[in-house]
Amino acid sequence: MSDAPGAGAERILLVLSSLAHHGKAMSVRELVGKTGLAQSTLYRQIALLKRWGFVSEDGGRYAPGPVSLQLALSFDLGSHLIEASRGAMQRLAHTSGESVGLLVAVKEQVVCLEMIESLHSLRCSFEKGRAVPLKAGASAKSLLAFMNERRCAEIVDAVFADDEAARMALKNQIATIRAEGFVVSDSEVDPGVWGVSAPIFARAGRTSPSVASITLMAPVTRVPGREAMLIDATRSTAREISRRLQAD
Repeated sequence: MSDAPGAGAERILLVLSSLAHHGKAMSVRELVGKTGLAQSTLYRQIALLKRWGFVSEDGGRYAPGPVSLQLALSFDLGSHLIEASRGAMQRLAHTSGESVGLLVAVKEQVVCLEMIESLHSLRCSFEKGRAVPLKAGASAKSLLAFMNERRCAEIVDAVFADDEAARMALKNQIATIRAEGFVVSDSEVDPGVWGVSAPIFARAGRTSPSVASITLMAPVTRVPGREAMLIDATRSTAREISRRLQAD
């Protein structure tokens, strides 16, 4: 990373982002591998983050600290998107009997902002806060299809830089998703999980980029004969949330 103005702040954000995405405490060696920063630079960033409470240390392993937790709690309480979505998500989960997630694109990843769990003992979920590459599955493809077209092309080109066939196949699928307004996947991220995803728009008009996607997830064994109902219910929920955001 260059020493241009703002580079120090970017290093700090890179460390925080790496800790947040990893999901468990990390050693300095793991952080060096994840961030690409020199060990001496990494120690300086960690010391600063520890001093402010953004990072905690236990036995030489590092994790998000109490201030990071306060930020997460404040986000849950103050996020207009989550607040506008939660009621409709709960209704969809209740009527379908399946898990429902609210997902957004962050750089080249899909991140779960909110999750309403199915009450079935056998259920599928995408844990709140979980992040996966923006390349496969209903959520990823919905987010790609309905984001800014230039950004979509840049992400697809980067993610599939070494696989021309996969890149072209996804670009062709994205065109179909845009025309149909939803996308279905089967075992693309987690084996045995079927999903359907539809976009949420904060502004009216098909040319406006989406702000998130609603995804319904179910075990493939519970889907046969219910596909049309689950697709229609998910699309209806996404439209309901979009209308609420656009009315505010």
